[in-house]
This record gives sequence, structure tokens and C-alpha cells, in this order.
Amino acid sequence: MNTLDWILLFSTFAIILLYGIYKNRKNQDLEAYLLGNQSLPWYHVGFSLMATQASAITFLSGPGEGFANGMAFVQFYLGLPLAMIVLSITFVPIFHKLKVYTAYEYLQSRFDNRLRIFTAFLFLLSRGLATGLAVYAPAIIVSTLFAWDLTSTNLVIGGIVLLFTTIGGTKAISHTHFQQMMFMTVALVVAFFFIVALLPEDLNFIHGLKMAGKTGKMNVLSLDPQSKYNLWSGLVGGFFLQLSYFGTDQSQVGRYLTGKSVWESRIGLMMNGFVKIPMQFFIILIGVLVFIFYLYHDTPVFHNSVEVKRLQNSEYAGKYAAIESSAVENSLKKREVAQALQRAYQEKEEAQIEQLTSSLNAVLSQENELRAQASALVKMNNGNDKDINFVFLNFVMNRLPHGFVGILVAVIICASLGAIASALSALAATSVTDILKVSKVKSWTDTQEVRVTQGLTMIWGVLVVLVAIAVQHTGASMIELVNVIGSWFYGVILGVFLIAFYIKKIGGTAAFYGALIAQILVIVLWYYAVEKHQVLAFLWLNPIGAALTIGIAALFQRRVS
Repeated sequence: MNTLDWILLFSTFAIILLYGIYKNRKNQDLEAYLLGNQSLPWYHVGFSLMATQASAITFLSGPGEGFANGMAFVQFYLGLPLAMIVLSITFVPIFHKLKVYTAYEYLQSRFDNRLRIFTAFLFLLSRGLATGLAVYAPAIIVSTLFAWDLTSTNLVIGGIVLLFTTIGGTKAISHTHFQQMMFMTVALVVAFFFIVALLPEDLNFIHGLKMAGKTGKMNVLSLDPQSKYNLWSGLVGGFFLQLSYFGTDQSQVGRYLTGKSVWESRIGLMMNGFVKIPMQFFIILIGVLVFIFYLYHDTPVFHNSVEVKRLQNSEYAGKYAAIESSAVENSLKKREVAQALQRAYQEKEEAQIEQLTSSLNAVLSQENELRAQASALVKMNNGNDKDINFVFLNFVMNRLPHGFVGILVAVIICASLGAIASALSALAATSVTDILKVSKVKSWTDTQEVRVTQGLTMIWGVLVVLVAIAVQHTGASMIELVNVIGSWFYGVILGVFLIAFYIKKIGGTAAFYGALIAQILVIVLWYYAVEKHQVLAFLWLNPIGAALTIGIAALFQRRVS
């Protein structure tokens, strides 16, 4: 990055941050702090919902997923529109009618304190872990920019977002979300056209996508139930995950409860449901375009530049240099095959296309082997040996025009801060409303309640930074890992709410033990069927968790009766 990049980075960052604080400088009670006095129009609600999910995880790991594994991850979102329709009809009017601060307040009137506290605890656990990942994501960017170690960077990011959240509250978050989505939409579209412009002038865009398809990158829909991502798990498992996420996760419920009315909240949800899929398709497609770009250029053997510099200054420098030299030679072969395949498409030589496809996949297989060797060296050097989350950042820093790089980095960081701030606000709100007040710890005035909530925001901020530090060496795809964490808990929480809304015969005791046992079984199932033996896609944990909760609770209720 040059001077222009730095100027635009700090200017963009300051404008978005200060605007949010200015718009909400008069939060005086808990309703204003958490619900924004329910004063926001539908488009603010919709953009806030989308931006709450659009952290650096989305903009770093999304293109990285497209680069490494292609378009298959899009299937994860297929159940979202139907989930938004169901929520608009059922959950939204109930929450508005009850005038609740959090989703879990309803469970107390329907069941008892015990179940309300238990589901709130599951939310706090899941959202706390996921927010730790959200802190880690922008830390990747900042550590790359300043060559800081990730631990120090996580502490800095955590401090900034804590200041923003405690000063601004929920309404500030929602106002900045609106600005962020405007910036992000424009920045991503511009980035898309920059990447297309970097492709060879004589490459037909459709032919480029077909070439990517020949390597498995354009498999948008899979009917194979054994695939990691497929149509069935996306529609069914994704539906249950999204239904629970937007219907019971306070970080999302808190966003649409800021709507002026039931209608405003419903339209905001529907906007989120039908815009989110094209948005994610577009983000992952950017990663596929980066893959196409590297068919014609030298591909970095490892995309984390900080780890590469550490490696080059270590005892493994010679071995790494040898791997890089082999990678350059392999990239030359890849370029020749890609150019030949491009000509075959232009001349419609089907036999030649099939032959060259085999050659291209062989070269890519060799490239993956060299990347695996580089990753092994990074691990031997006590570094983070996974670089999927660094692919797009490395491309942006080295290939896109100066000036735009600064703006894009600022937008990604601000999106992350907004998502983290929203999660911290939800964690604090749930801690106060569903744990402390229900436990009757102490009575507070409105002003004291806001101060307690702000204090808990600080505590949660410290905890999620510790989580970020703990997970920084996992190296897994963040966009996948954050949804795996959600799938551990969301099915069970959804099962509790489905019982509360629709199965009136089941009481609080049966529902509590049903949820408790189901949660244990889901974690065991994840470990053996998903993680260890890989015979089940993680999205299926959501409908299974909901079904187990309802089924076990029904058995308990029958026994009690």
C-alpha cells in the first residue's frame, strides 16, 4: 500500500465510525440502547441484517472459498428465503406484540425461568465463540498491513470495537450498517470489474468460467447427498439453520426489532432473504475469478505474506526458495495449457478441450502438491499453515490499483467492526435481560441498567478477544467454521421455540430436559459423524437438533402425564 491507500483507508474508516456515533449520541434508557426505540424503516432493518452477517469473514473467507473449492458453498444459503417467509409470518408478530428486548423473554411466560436461562446460555456460548472468529478476521488484515503478530492485533481490534459499541449502542450500529452496505456494494462491484479487466484481453468471460468449470469450480448445485455441500442439505439443513439464526439469535432478532412496526420488520427480513443469495453468489464468484486470473499468472505458493517473510528469515529459507522455484516453472506450464484450452474453446474443438482439461487438472494437482509442501514448512516454523483466508487479501494488496486498495480494506474492516459490535450488543443484552434480571440479582434504574449493559459489553469484548487469540492458529475456512459453531446449538434452540409456539401440551420441565439431552447428543453426533468419520454434512445437525429436542421433550411429557 502507498500513501494514497493509507489516506483513503483512514478517511473512509473515520467517516463511517464517526457517523454512527453522531447518529446515536442520546441513548438514555435500555430501550433506546438495545432497540433503537423501534424507530428504523424497513430498508435500514434489511441492510442492518445483511451487514451484521457481512463481517471480514464474508469478504476474506468467501472469495477464498471460491478460489479453493468453487461455487458449491452457495448451496448453504438456499433455505434462507423460505426461512424468512416463515419468520415473517410467525416469530415477528409475536416478538413485537410482547415488546421483548430479547428473543428469550417469551420462553419465561410460556415455560419458566430455567428454560429461558438455558437457551440464553446456549446463545451466549455460540455467539461468543462466533464473535471470537469475527474479531480474528479483521486482525488478519491489520496484521498483514502493519506486520504485527496476530495476538497484539486481536487486542487492538477488540479495543476499537468495544469503544464503538459502548458509546454508540444498537442504533449507531444500525445506522453505520446502512452506510457500510452502500460502501461494500459499490466496492465489491468495482473490485469485480477490476479483476475482469486483469484477465487476458482475448479471453471470453464465458469461456473463462467454462475453464473454471472444467476444474470443478462452477458446480453450483450438487444432487449427491454425500457431497459436503449439496442441494438437500442446503434446502433442509440450511432452512433450519437460518430459521434458528434469524428467529432465535439475539444478534439478528435485535436488528429487526428496531423496525417501526411489524410490517417494517417483515419487509426488512424479506429483503435480507432474497438479496442475500445473489450477494453471496457474487462474493464467491469473485474468488473463482481470482482462480481464473492465476491460470495465466504465477500463483503464490503460500498466500499469507507475514508467514512467508518469517519463513524466508528462518532455517527453512532454502527449502522454501526451492519450492517457489518449482512453483514458477509449474505456473509457466499452467499458463501454456490455459492458453491452449482458451483457443480450443474459441475454435470449438471438443476433443482438444477434453484432452487439455486433463492436462490442466494435472498441472493444478502439481500446484496443490507444492502448496502442501510450503504449508508443511510453515507449520515446522511454528506458523499458521492454512492460508485460505489470505487468498483474496493477498490478491487485493498486490494486484488491484492503489487508492482503491485503501478504500476496500477500510470497508472490510468497518464491516467487521459493525458485525462484532452487533454481536457484543446482543451478548450484553441477553446477559442482562435473560440472566441477571431473571435471576433477580438486583433492581436497577434505567440509567443504571444501561451502565450495567455497557459494562457487560466490555466483559464480553475481553472474552471474545481471548477466543480470537485461541483460534488464530486453526487456519480453517472462517466462513465454514462460524456456521459449524452455529449448527452445534441452533437446532436445539429452534426446537425449544417450536415447542413454545406450536406444541402447547409440552411443559417447561419436559422441554428443558429435551433440550439438555438433545444438545449433548448433537455434540456427540458432530464429533463422530461430521468431524471424525465425515459421513454427515454439518448442516444436517440443525434439523436433527430440532427433531431431537421435540421428540425427547414429547417422551418426557408423556411419561410425566
